[in-house]
Amino acid sequence: MELARDIAGAILEGFDRHYRIFRKMCAEAQGRFERADWAAVRAAQGARIDLYDERVREAVATIAARFPGAGADESIWPHVKRAYIGLLYDHRQPELAETFFNSVACRVLARTYYRNEYIFWRPSVSSEFIEGEQPAFRAYHPATRGLRRTLHAILDDAGFTLPFEDVARDVQGMVRVLRERFPSPRERHVSVRVEVLAAPFFRGQSAYVVGRLIDGEAIHPFAIVLRHAPSGGRLVVDALLVGSEQLDALFSLARSYFMVEMEVPAATIGFLKTLMPTRPASALYTAVGLQKQGKTLFYRDLQTHLTHASDRFVEAPGVRGLVMVVFTLPSFPCVFKLMRDTFGAPKQSTQTEVRRRYQLVKHHDRAGRMADTLEFSDVAFPQERFAP
Repeated sequence: MELARDIAGAILEGFDRHYRIFRKMCAEAQGRFERADWAAVRAAQGARIDLYDERVREAVATIAARFPGAGADESIWPHVKRAYIGLLYDHRQPELAETFFNSVACRVLARTYYRNEYIFWRPSVSSEFIEGEQPAFRAYHPATRGLRRTLHAILDDAGFTLPFEDVARDVQGMVRVLRERFPSPRERHVSVRVEVLAAPFFRGQSAYVVGRLIDGEAIHPFAIVLRHAPSGGRLVVDALLVGSEQLDALFSLARSYFMVEMEVPAATIGFLKTLMPTRPASALYTAVGLQKQGKTLFYRDLQTHLTHASDRFVEAPGVRGLVMVVFTLPSFPCVFKLMRDTFGAPKQSTQTEVRRRYQLVKHHDRAGRMADTLEFSDVAFPQERFAP
């Protein structure tokens, strides 16, 4: 159907515009870091959080203006979905584009049609083997160049324009950390290689070069932490984090999201997943600022878990809140909060004010302040899974 293809094309145009802006904002993170423009870092962090909803509103307005009957004629949406799938062949961000489609469709259609034939309840396109114009990571072989020269090359290839204050000192410090962690060095073994994500990660006043040392079947994650020297105008290696436990702490959602330029997000997430195998993909997408994709995967994970678990949702222990009804599924490691319709005394707040305060936390650096939140509206839970 030509109408279905036109609607699908309009939605994908909206997503592509969104991701172009997203990538540009992330690509500019290096410049903000090198200029030590921390006010701009905070402003960009907040602006990016709002970016997705702004583009969804634009796309919904476009659909309403160009195709005024699209929201009333639900019969066309299975055709729109099939047309959209065809447009995702060879797309570099198909999983994100599917989530964007869901966001638009769920605002155009009535809630009754949140069903698989209308939206992407499950992914339709595999994102596992997508390749970009440039490889997602670089590979190094210490057997041919030695450990020190390998570390020098990793720092050089990170692409920073600022010089290092004392790169020899920093490399020696990293070698010392690695020798303490691995007292029997094997870097000269032909099977050992180092792989580093091509794009650095940025958060707050630090930059991170993230990689893995592969020795046979063993994978040793690491992150090189870069900061400005106290004297300014130069870089120093502030720390070398080694091991999944330290990487897990670095990617904790109790901190602000990273900025990282990604042509193929699935490749970056797949790489990170090898470093932190116990961390769900939903949390990793969220950690790099793609929280809407994280939200999609979280909901899928929850539905899959409900299929295989038999326990029921129960009220959380403790004093009942005046603003939220808090409940848990004991076998699932999350807390669910349902905002009350009205708040009893002494609370004088409103739902609008509570939402605003949650957003306030998201828009500011929040290291150690609280865990991350994912907001859902009109989400369905199986009633029979609730305890009385």
